[in-house]
Amino acid sequence: MDHPAQPGVRSTLIGIGLNVALAAVKLIAGIVGHSYALIADAIESMSDVVSSVVLLIGLRYAMRPPDDNHPYGHGKAEPLAATVVSLALFAAAVVIAVESIHEIQTPHSTPHAFTLVVLALVVLVKEGLFRYVLKVGNAAESTSLRTDAWHHRADAITSAMAFVGISIALIGGPGWEAADDWAALLASGIIMFNAYLLVRPAVMELTDSVPDTRLRQDVRKVAKDVPGVQALEKCFVRKMGFDYYVDLHVIVDREMPVWQGHEIAHLVKDALRAAHPEIADVLVHIEPTARTFGETSPKVL
Repeated sequence: MDHPAQPGVRSTLIGIGLNVALAAVKLIAGIVGHSYALIADAIESMSDVVSSVVLLIGLRYAMRPPDDNHPYGHGKAEPLAATVVSLALFAAAVVIAVESIHEIQTPHSTPHAFTLVVLALVVLVKEGLFRYVLKVGNAAESTSLRTDAWHHRADAITSAMAFVGISIALIGGPGWEAADDWAALLASGIIMFNAYLLVRPAVMELTDSVPDTRLRQDVRKVAKDVPGVQALEKCFVRKMGFDYYVDLHVIVDREMPVWQGHEIAHLVKDALRAAHPEIADVLVHIEPTARTFGETSPKVL
């Protein structure tokens, strides 16, 4: 069976190949067609290539099995790669913004009409790539792949804004030459905002924030349905790359033998892993019920 990250590796390799080709086409068309918006788009595609290579390294590292130095596996490499990709996206937006302002202040000729054809094709390709990578990322519950997908969407946005800017410049004629530069500047702001939205979940995962609450709710339900389990005191779930780890405090009859409580703990673990294969491990701590009616008992969930 393939590792959950394997489809992501394939989608990332496809993205790298397409971005190299698109960056070359956009750069040549931008230079020949006198469009800085298209050149800025090429810069963004080049940053996509660099960030995708970082993502590929992160995915391959995250696929490594646990070892003595990383007993919980190497899954943190996945959100770490997503963080780097997001920061690269922000850096590309800053470069585009700075160069756009420079071009706005520098007189230049109107872009050629053929650049619109190039941009239209780029938007179609990048939007298709966005949908494909996002589907793979959602299936693998991968923060870095979702981030990479939105990186492709940002490229499509940049191209769409460039299309609008160049169209305005061509329709407006003399005096409207900088329209595509203003479009590139606007696109850089959109990209910066997307970079912020993308880096946030990656950082949250790196700091062991609470994952999807629906998973925690189902973990509680499955655990409570195990014979012998009277209630739950604590339930913690954290995400480690492509896997989840669960810590549970299970309340059982205080009069039962230790061996029986031990068996219940294993039944809880087996039930959770059967219901959710994405759960890599479950740590179960057994808590006894109260001895008498007035005795303080563990807080149940």
